Order: sequence, then C-alpha cells, then structure tokens
Amino acid sequence: MKIFLCCSAGMSTSMLVSKMKNAADEKGLDCEINAYSITEFEQRLSENDVCLVAPQVKFKLDHFKQRAEEEGKACDLIDMLNYGMMKGDVILDQAVGLYKSL
Repeated sequence: MKIFLCCSAGMSTSMLVSKMKNAADEKGLDCEINAYSITEFEQRLSENDVCLVAPQVKFKLDHFKQRAEEEGKACDLIDMLNYGMMKGDVILDQAVGLYKSL
C-alpha cells in the first residue's frame, strides 16, 4: 500500500510521516508513506493508493477526492485534532480503512 500526505509545502507533514512509518512497522504493515505539496498532487496520485489531505489545505479536498475517484484511488481529510497531536497510528488506521474500501 502506498500512502501520500498532501499539505501546503510538504514540510509540515514530515514528522507525521515518520510517526506513521513507526506505527506501520509496529503493526507489521508493508506500506510506503510520503508527504508532498498540493502542487504535486496530480503527479503523485497515479503512483499511490491513498491520499490524506492535511487540514490546512482542506479547501482542495473536494477536487482531490473527485480526481482520486476518477483514478480508482482513495482520498480523505486528516482530522485536525489527530494531525495536531501527530497521532500517526490513528492516521495510519484511517489510511488502511480507505485502502480497504477501494
């Protein structure tokens, strides 16, 4: 499973990506997790299964969800509280749930 987090510059999610990778290792999940800026969304969508959108770029969610659906991918918003608290395990569970819904 390939997951990418989409934020305004790709920087604010780097710590969250690290926490999600640690959670994946603890759960024995084979997944690749990266963070990219919203300007890279179109380029990165085809090479990933799930896109999680950071709260600060919520204004792009409807467009991103539509594009993901067109490509047979999953996309949703990261809960603001989980994002702020850097709950990598909870956000990973969200991504896994989205992946299973494909």
